[in-house]
Amino acid sequence: MKKPKRSHRKGKPQERKKPELLAAVVANEKGEIFDLEDFAAVGADGPLLSPLTTGGTIDLPYGSELMFLPDRMPVLMDLETGQVRPVDRNPYSPGERIFPVAVFNSPGVVLACTCAYKERPGTQILPLFSYGAVGWHRDGFRSAAIVVDREPRQDLRRMPRDKIVSGVKHMQTQLPDNRLARHLEHCALTYGCPAGKNFFLGRYEAPLPTSQACNARCLGCISLQHDAHLTSSQNRIAFTPSAEEIADVALAHIRRVKNSVVSFGQGCEGDPLMAARVIGPAITLIRSKTEDGTINMNTNASLPGVLGPLLDAGLDSIRVSMNSVREACYTAYFRPKGYRFSQVVESIDLAISRSKHVAINYLNCPGFTDSPEETAALSVFLEKHPVHLIQWRNLNFDPKRYLQIMNKVTPLGPPVGMDRLLQMIRKRFPNLQYGYFNPPKERFMPFLPAVQKDITP
Repeated sequence: MKKPKRSHRKGKPQERKKPELLAAVVANEKGEIFDLEDFAAVGADGPLLSPLTTGGTIDLPYGSELMFLPDRMPVLMDLETGQVRPVDRNPYSPGERIFPVAVFNSPGVVLACTCAYKERPGTQILPLFSYGAVGWHRDGFRSAAIVVDREPRQDLRRMPRDKIVSGVKHMQTQLPDNRLARHLEHCALTYGCPAGKNFFLGRYEAPLPTSQACNARCLGCISLQHDAHLTSSQNRIAFTPSAEEIADVALAHIRRVKNSVVSFGQGCEGDPLMAARVIGPAITLIRSKTEDGTINMNTNASLPGVLGPLLDAGLDSIRVSMNSVREACYTAYFRPKGYRFSQVVESIDLAISRSKHVAINYLNCPGFTDSPEETAALSVFLEKHPVHLIQWRNLNFDPKRYLQIMNKVTPLGPPVGMDRLLQMIRKRFPNLQYGYFNPPKERFMPFLPAVQKDITP
C-alpha cells in the first residue's frame, strides 16, 4: 500500500492581534481607584512619554500593590485628540481632583516604565518604593514590566501566616536562646519580610542579618535614613549576633532545606563586610559541620581586603549592589564613606578569580539605566568583569528626583528602552544569566567567555 502524500498547501497566516491601548487608572482624594475610559494610560521612560499597550505590559503580578501619589497630576493620553497631557480634574465629575496611580510590583519583574505624572508646587519626595506605570484592560490591571525570574520564592500565596507562626514556635524550641532567631521572628511577623518568612517555613533562602554599621549612605537606604523627608521602612538590627548564633540559624536551615541558601546582607542591616569579625568565624563553624548549603553575601563589596578571607573561609557567592557601573553615578547614589568604586570592582575580580559565583544586584530606573551612556558602560564593564548573573531589580526611590540627581552628574541621552537593553545585553553575553533571586550552588553555571559582537547601543 502506498503512503498517502502529505499536503503542502499552506493555510492562511494567522493575524497577530494588534496591541490595544490600556485605559488610564487614577485615584480621587479618598484614595479610591478607578479608570477613565476616554483616556489611555501613559508610562514614562525618563523624558519619553508613551501610551501603554497590551503588547508592552503584563498582567499585574500577584502580590503587587497599587499606590496613589499625592500632590501630583496624572499624565494621560486624551483619546479624542491624541494629546498626552497632565489631567488635573476628573472630566466626569467636575471639580474632583484626581491623582496618579502607580504599582509597586511583586518580586521577579523589572520596570519598563515608571508612572507618568507632573508634580504640583511644593511636592514632597515619594517614599522608598518603585513606581511602575499601570493601566486597565478589559477585566484586569496591567503593569509596564518585564519578567526576569519566575521562581515563586517570595510568592505570598505560598506563605500562609498560620504556617509561619507554626514555624516560629518550632524554632523557639530548636533555638530557644538564639537572639538572631528572635530578630527574624520580628522580621517575619511584624515587617512581613519574605526572607524571614522563608526561614520559618523551611524553604529556599534564609537571612543572616548581622551588621549594625555601613560604610555607604545610599539615597534609598531602607534601614537608616539621613533625609528628614524620608522614613526607613524597617529598623536596622540593634545588636551583633555571635558567630555561634549565626551558625546555629544557618545550620538549622541548611539541614532541613534541599539546595538551601543562607545570606548575609539584608534590608535590616548595614553592610556585612563591616561585621567580618563575627561572620568569618561563623562561616568556619558552618563549614566545619557541613558542606551542604550555599553561603552567600549581599554586599557593597567595598573592602576587598576584608572579603578575601571570607571567600577563603567558605563563602560561596557574593551579590554586589550597584546602580551604575560608572563611578560618578555610583558615588552619587551610594555616597561611600572611606572607599571608592575601584575597590568594588577589585572585590568582583577577586571573587571571580577564586571561582566564586558573582552576581550584580542592579538597581534599575527607566530613563537612566537604559540611557545610551549607561547601556554602553554596562557592556564594557561586562567584557572586563565577567560576572555570572545580573539580578535586575527596581530602584526604590522617587524616579523624578533620581533622574534629576543623575542628570546633574552627567548628561543622559534618549533612552533605548528597558526591553531593548535586556535584549542587547543578552545577545552580546549569551552566557550571562538573568534573574532576581540568589541561586543555590546547585544552579551555578561556570562563566564561558562569550563571542563578543559589535552592537552599538
